[in-house]
Amino acid sequence: MKKSLALLLSLALTLSLCACGGSAATPSPTPPAETQSAGTAAPSETRIFTDSVGRAVELPARIDKVAVSGPMAQLVLFALCPDKLVGIANQWDPSAESYLDTDYYNLPLLGQLYGGKGELNLETLLASGAQVVIDVGEPKDSIVEDLDALQAQTGVPFVHITATTRTTGDAYRLLGELVGMEAEAGTLAAYCEETYARAAAIAENVEKVDLLYITGPDGQNVIARDSYHSEIIDLLSNNLAVVDSPSSKGTGNEVGMEQLLLWDPDYIIFAPESAFDAVSGDPAWAQLTAVSTGRYYETPQGPYNWMGFPPSVQRYLGMMWMAKLLYPDAADYDLYEETARYYDLFYHCALTREQYDALTANSIGQLAGQ
Repeated sequence: MKKSLALLLSLALTLSLCACGGSAATPSPTPPAETQSAGTAAPSETRIFTDSVGRAVELPARIDKVAVSGPMAQLVLFALCPDKLVGIANQWDPSAESYLDTDYYNLPLLGQLYGGKGELNLETLLASGAQVVIDVGEPKDSIVEDLDALQAQTGVPFVHITATTRTTGDAYRLLGELVGMEAEAGTLAAYCEETYARAAAIAENVEKVDLLYITGPDGQNVIARDSYHSEIIDLLSNNLAVVDSPSSKGTGNEVGMEQLLLWDPDYIIFAPESAFDAVSGDPAWAQLTAVSTGRYYETPQGPYNWMGFPPSVQRYLGMMWMAKLLYPDAADYDLYEETARYYDLFYHCALTREQYDALTANSIGQLAGQ
């Protein structure tokens, strides 16, 4: 990670010097004047904000322009302050066009600080006028030195907010303080906490089903128990995928058909773009109890996978869907109404019944047709 950040910084500084036609002089620790927005607070109008890893960061008193460090932060902050975002970490899924305003999914691409889908584009970041870069999620071991180094070289404050499925409510309250939107953040925090409590209560009062969550185009990967990506799978089912080294990647652990047959789950949930469509009529898959009994389903996706990947706030939507799918009597709520509420709060759009039916065609819709 240190080498990666060093290369990023070196590239950004080289680009800056070339653009200015300068020689190899030491760059200023503050961004060029033209990259700062007219709404940026004057130097005297600042405050100290302590982030989740204890870094005391000097910020403008008012935050109007926010950059995100990665896809998890993108989803968390899009829900809270979409009009403050100066860019996105990853391109939205093409299905986003059906839900989001064009201005949102066509924002500049900033790249991401961590992960395998590109690197943080410091040149685009500096040109955006961002007053702060916000990282959300689990803190990496090197998070303090990483953010300190980027902040020192770019002049843009970097802040980390820790968030897990259990603590996203607290994260939203902290973010509300950070961007000056306490009331809006309080609404989102309450939603996350209420949804998690409801899912946990359902899980405590049912006999959990034996289940596998399968990924990969050939269906040969699983999300293993006790991995970061398995939080709600483990909460709402008996996740049979026990492996020695659970993968931290969204693709999960590769296991193969032989191992799937040994586990032989009663239920299977396939990730989007996995093997769901290929299972019907396949003799190998037909050996699995979940397939032979028709208890296999596909996770809805639009504009993101409802079960995570990235493992962000859409997992609260996944909780409600998974509980209704597996335990319809215990999950005594109207899933369409709950889904529409989520889309209003987190995607700022009105979800139609037709859109909902299309999203859930291979799960809730499949049950309704039985």
